[in-house]
Amino acid sequence: MSEVCACGQAPKFIFPCSGGSNTGELADRIARELDRTTDGKMYCLAGIGGNVSGIVESTKAAEKILVIDGCSVDCAKKTLEQRGFSSFVHVRITDLGVEKYKTMVAPDLVHSLTERIRALADLGSVKKSNGGSSCG
Repeated sequence: MSEVCACGQAPKFIFPCSGGSNTGELADRIARELDRTTDGKMYCLAGIGGNVSGIVESTKAAEKILVIDGCSVDCAKKTLEQRGFSSFVHVRITDLGVEKYKTMVAPDLVHSLTERIRALADLGSVKKSNGGSSCG
């Protein structure tokens, strides 16, 4: 847990639904790309669902939370809400023109959706160093 905060700043967490369909796969891939290319950090949705105290407490300290669901079932959103979180940016992949079970997952689609979500979520564009910190 000590790696969560960079430079003493509150973290920005990204929680994707990594469900069993193409839309869940896209949510997961987008979250990983945002983790690599912004000052947001992909974080453990299962830890929230499992009420893991360290993960829940770290999330309470977050400056910003981005929740990426694949479809209208909204599993990730509901998981955070069940733990009392209500202040977050929520994006649904199917609302961005992707059809569940039909749209092929391809690198160019991951890239274009990542850019759209980056703009919506305002996670910054700090490319992480090898140490995972956004500090200069």
